Amino acid sequence: MPTQRSLSTRRGLPTPQKPRTRKRGAVLTAAALLGTATAAAGPATGATAAPNPPAPTRATAQNTPDCSAAYRITQKLDGGTTWRMCWRYDTDAGLTLDRITYQPPGATAPIKVLNSARLAQIHVPYDDGGAEYDDLTGAGFGYGLQNLKPAECPGGTLTTVKVAEVGDVKGLCTTTRTRGHAYRMASDNGSKVWQAQAKDLLVYTVNKVGWYEYITEWRFTADGTIGANVGATGSLSPVDYNATDGRGWPIGKGARGYATSHAHNVFWKLDFGLDGSTKDRIEQFDSAVTAPTGGGGPTVKTTRTVVTKELAGDAKNMRWWRVVSGTGKNADGHARSYEIVPGHTDTHAGRGFTKHDVYFTQSRACEKFASNNIGNCAAGAGDSVDKWVNGETLTQPSVWVNIGFHHIARDEDQQPMPVHWQGFQLAPRDVTAMNPLTPADLASQNGQPDLGS
Repeated sequence: MPTQRSLSTRRGLPTPQKPRTRKRGAVLTAAALLGTATAAAGPATGATAAPNPPAPTRATAQNTPDCSAAYRITQKLDGGTTWRMCWRYDTDAGLTLDRITYQPPGATAPIKVLNSARLAQIHVPYDDGGAEYDDLTGAGFGYGLQNLKPAECPGGTLTTVKVAEVGDVKGLCTTTRTRGHAYRMASDNGSKVWQAQAKDLLVYTVNKVGWYEYITEWRFTADGTIGANVGATGSLSPVDYNATDGRGWPIGKGARGYATSHAHNVFWKLDFGLDGSTKDRIEQFDSAVTAPTGGGGPTVKTTRTVVTKELAGDAKNMRWWRVVSGTGKNADGHARSYEIVPGHTDTHAGRGFTKHDVYFTQSRACEKFASNNIGNCAAGAGDSVDKWVNGETLTQPSVWVNIGFHHIARDEDQQPMPVHWQGFQLAPRDVTAMNPLTPADLASQNGQPDLGS
């Protein structure tokens, strides 16, 4: 393994001076990571400046998240959907969102969705085996929060974040952004068209680690979907333009400037609390396709498996998972749930914790990070999420999602590097009895659409 100095040099960072707990990667000082740009406050449409760490408070009303006003985000979107949540910031995990609720239009009270949602690791191994980083717990991710300019938070609010050992950073953006069609349906008879344009709530930060800058984005839509994405941008490490062993790609003139290939294995940790209960259950669905026989077409059979024990899950064709509420049902009497919808992923087989796409573990306060965990678990517990899947019964599950990207550089990655996104969605499944944005003149068609519409 490279020395501490060689790891720091490879990332383009000074030799560390302020040690932090880690097992792989560089150890960084706050000064080395903090960006120097300044920012002015944007329009006051989201959260407000946060002078002190959040202090839990008693909710003043059923619809108010249980946190102080400075750490509260509330946004009513076009169509009437309202999202509410609390935010906090950690020098290891970065941005964390707590007590996330979703209130569809016309609902008398919000629906509790997530108790907590955050990044759980960005693991970066290089193809030549010469360096391997845990950017959250081993490379000072949280200290690298960047000041954002108003132009980087269009139409939104920039909020001041107090970062330990660094100071105040105007680094949290809350804004709304147009996405395009939320739905469209043309009438079978006549020229009637039902359509709506979508505008989403976005909450994001930018953290600098070495040459890379990571955009941690959470997206909340009017139909109840949650998107979790990390965008990698910034710059390729200029000290890695030497991969002439077949593990890189030429990005200079001719056959030179070989940038070393590497992976970005991004983990998120989700603690659900659907309808306020922590006793959610996990279900796995698999569909098998049988080739046609006789004069018929191919048939498909879908089976449901209740996941009762801890699981390291692998994505397969026509396989998916959902988190089901232990208590809540929609107006049709169907159990509320959220489906995990992974984006494209490159599964990295180099480490035990990167071999699987999802992990469901029994919730433990010390199990905080998917690798190089610094949660002070008991001796012998292991320091990565794969070690925590050991057959326990799931009564209070934590969900871990792993989305990988094998980064083989290209000429267009310089300079600066375009943002590359990797992430997943949480899609509501039976949370409401119909599309929460259903127009009033179609609201009577639950379960039986009119032939003329």
